[in-house]
Amino acid sequence: MQQNQPLNSNVNIRDLGVRDYQRVWHEMRTFTEARDANTKDEFWLLEHHPVFTLGLNGKPEHVLKAGTIPVIKCDRGGQVTYHGPGQLVVYTLLDLKRLKFGIKQLVTQMEQAVIDILSMQQINAVRKPNAPGVYVNNAKIAALGLRVKHGCTYHGLSLNVNMDLEPFYRINPCGFKNLTSVQLNDLLDTKNNAINLNQVKQDLILQLERRIFNLS
Repeated sequence: MQQNQPLNSNVNIRDLGVRDYQRVWHEMRTFTEARDANTKDEFWLLEHHPVFTLGLNGKPEHVLKAGTIPVIKCDRGGQVTYHGPGQLVVYTLLDLKRLKFGIKQLVTQMEQAVIDILSMQQINAVRKPNAPGVYVNNAKIAALGLRVKHGCTYHGLSLNVNMDLEPFYRINPCGFKNLTSVQLNDLLDTKNNAINLNQVKQDLILQLERRIFNLS
């Protein structure tokens, strides 16, 4: 597990590579159960092997055709989404009491961090009322889903960077019929070269730190 140097000494940043969803979900819960008031917050950066996940309110009928991709019922908020290689996932293990944040404020700051890095690429992205996530031309580029336990969060956000979007057509993403998904690589003039995922990681973590920890 690679650990990167954060801007903020009170947060650990860990790069986990490509990981199995269920195992990381278990590790997040274990970390959250074991932490105390002195435990540093953490951001976990990773990609997942292909998987559909259903949140606490997820309805199985929103999975239209899973095929060989596993479907996992989990404890985050929200409906159904897809994770796969080429999608950047950031799990935000944060102490809301210490940050003095409410969950809605945290979601807003996470969404804004994504909007900020897209703006750096001259991409106009927005949030939508009652539909957490980030959208470009009404297509979803980033999804959010969190769980709060003992005043601390786990799960987080996923940003489509350079992946196979086909599995999104096998579901109603986040419970919305006919919602299109889009990815960063398709919105940029990359001259046939894929966007650098590591650079996106650095940019997103920088903005998350600034937004969540109120850094300049």
